[in-house]
Amino acid sequence: MSNNGRVAWVTGGGTGIGQACVEMLAARGWSVAVTSRRAENVEAAIASAVAKGGDSSRLLAVPLDVSDAAAVETAANQIVQKFGRIDLLVNSAGVNVRARNWPDVTNEGWDQVIGINLDGLMYCMRAVLPAMKAQKEGTIVNVSSWAGKYVSPLTGPAYVASKHAVVALTESFNMENAKNNLRACCVCPGEVATPILKSRPVVPTSEEQARMLQADDVAGIIVYVAEAPQHVCVNEILISPTHNRGYIAHTGL
Repeated sequence: MSNNGRVAWVTGGGTGIGQACVEMLAARGWSVAVTSRRAENVEAAIASAVAKGGDSSRLLAVPLDVSDAAAVETAANQIVQKFGRIDLLVNSAGVNVRARNWPDVTNEGWDQVIGINLDGLMYCMRAVLPAMKAQKEGTIVNVSSWAGKYVSPLTGPAYVASKHAVVALTESFNMENAKNNLRACCVCPGEVATPILKSRPVVPTSEEQARMLQADDVAGIIVYVAEAPQHVCVNEILISPTHNRGYIAHTGL
């Protein structure tokens, strides 16, 4: 199948890694449904994708809070009604809170992080499963984190727990759905210069962010996974900046 026949759904598509995926996929001929909590971010991402070569008729705006299970199901149905199928789900919606560490984390903060990073991600996976099984092919890319592999106080317990769970959830999907010709990949990036950094208690400087991974770096990897032959399952990718601040701080070199 050429990219012109392929349909992607990108959550968190209004900013950061998600937006970079929208732009890259649209420029490569995919039809793309863009979801994010803020309608203005969705519209801005679509306008940017069109400016970079995407076809406006193949872009669909669907403002969505992924932590709302019923709304997720409605969004998935809307995408299928518009495009007829869903070939790719990129679960890029994610948050963290400023009050994130023990004992500062609150019940509300915990619920917000888990509700979007884990519950919402699972709701979207479940929502695309019927269409993908009917097609007998489909790809899911879950954006986890370096924190999904290595526990660190930098990100706090809620974020670490949610991102570790995403790694396990991705493997669980592959175990049960390989027989259906479906595949999932968990991408675990280290520090990426995206707007989520603004939620940190200490926001990295512009010089520090310039040395981090950029949104396009991670989006390029996601597109590679999505466009690999269907018989190829890239189960997990761990990627970091060459200038890995965690390693540098740990070694003291």
